[in-house]
Amino acid sequence: MKKIIRILLSILFGGVVYSIFQKVDYTYGITSVVMLSPNAAKLVIFLLMWVFAAIIFYILFSKPLTNLIFTQVNKCEETLSMMSLKDLLVSVGSILVGLITANLLGIAVLQYRYIGTVIVIFLNIILGYLGYRIAQRKKEDINILELCATSDQSFAKPKILDTSVIIDGRILDILRTGLIEGTIVVPNFILAELRHIADSSDSLKRNRGRRGLDILNEMQKQLKIPVQIVELDYKDIDEVDSKLLKVAEEMNAVVVTNDFNLNKVADFQGVEVFNINELANAIKPVVLPGEEMIVTVIKDGKEDDQGIGYLNDGTMIVVEGGRRSMGRTIEVLVTSVLQTAAGRMIFTKMKDQVS
Repeated sequence: MKKIIRILLSILFGGVVYSIFQKVDYTYGITSVVMLSPNAAKLVIFLLMWVFAAIIFYILFSKPLTNLIFTQVNKCEETLSMMSLKDLLVSVGSILVGLITANLLGIAVLQYRYIGTVIVIFLNIILGYLGYRIAQRKKEDINILELCATSDQSFAKPKILDTSVIIDGRILDILRTGLIEGTIVVPNFILAELRHIADSSDSLKRNRGRRGLDILNEMQKQLKIPVQIVELDYKDIDEVDSKLLKVAEEMNAVVVTNDFNLNKVADFQGVEVFNINELANAIKPVVLPGEEMIVTVIKDGKEDDQGIGYLNDGTMIVVEGGRRSMGRTIEVLVTSVLQTAAGRMIFTKMKDQVS
């Protein structure tokens, strides 16, 4: 790429030299020697001058100038990459508005030739900078994604996945159903945390991290909805959950998690959350007191004479007097249902004990 830039700069420099000396007539006395017409001789001379100037520039000046250009481009890239998406869009948009305004005002003074050109350049600099400064002061009042959402009610908010929900794995099955719409977003610091867990010396953590990376690979291969890795980070924030909520605020996105504590903090900060544990509880079958069930007692309960069994979806069944039926499949009657943050518990009695 650098070589191409060097060649283009050399050709441009040769063109500048050509344009500077174009009005000077060097053909006097040469046409009789080379046996060419004055116009042809002039064209040959200037083309040779262009090529010679381009070669000299390429050899002496193109390399340091190209290196300087790439250094400044890299610095600009680093500065822009540290800006959030919202800041970047607002800044670029405000500068464009300032430049458009400057050029519209400059139409009236272009008739004054050189003075008009200077005035237009001055207006572009002043109004472009003014637009940028105003946008920086008012950026907190601007939410581009909300403006898009109000103009299109069918706009689906991005869904940001946290580490716990990726490792859990159920999100992949939920996404396959088509229940969740919008782009699936995975910030780069979440991906870095998964890699760190996958490289852990602890075998359990290592397996969890690798499972999370496998789930992400399956998402990108199997899902029709887009899965996007965004390069966003906040050097002044250390905690991953805080970074996640910051990204959600700026992108006007929904955080997908199964972390109870993150759910509470997000609610407090006004960030919308989709908790798959709540979804799992919501789709469990509803049971009412007096209904009959068949359950296999597999272990003792906390209280005396209690037995514990489970439904296929993991719901715990507490059987009063079920300890003596350990390992057996029995019929029970539902007495009550308790809904907790951890899930649903169904309390029952053995059918043959109900009078």
